[in-house]
Amino acid sequence: MKLFIASDHAAFNEKQALFDYLRKNHDVVDLGTHSLESTHYPEWTKKLVENVLKEKTFGILLCGSGIGVCMAANRYAGIRAALCRDEDDAKMTRSHNNANVLCLSGRKTDVELLKRITDVFLSTPFEGGRHQLRIDQFDSLGE
Repeated sequence: MKLFIASDHAAFNEKQALFDYLRKNHDVVDLGTHSLESTHYPEWTKKLVENVLKEKTFGILLCGSGIGVCMAANRYAGIRAALCRDEDDAKMTRSHNNANVLCLSGRKTDVELLKRITDVFLSTPFEGGRHQLRIDQFDSLGE
């Protein structure tokens, strides 16, 4: 599976660890940042979202709290980004919300938990049915 990953400086180390873990079983593209130098998460969010929409695949965004990248990603039509703090969050957002961008906290979540959350997110299918009706409602918001 091809997927994209990006972070700001606050979650750079966690992104690197997650990238190294994921590339063993997935075609992962690291969009940046590529250092601990201070940067702005909306730049990386935009880059990731554009690629996710173009390739019709999944993305993983990290920042210090995970909140900023999640808010920025959800500004784009066709993106359903979710901040996940545990495996159950990941399971529910995929199965019920058909999330296509996983948002994670580099400062509040240890790397082993980040790996488990990501594994659940990537392996959980969307249930469809009544949940698709809600996704359709998401898409009509703001019209």
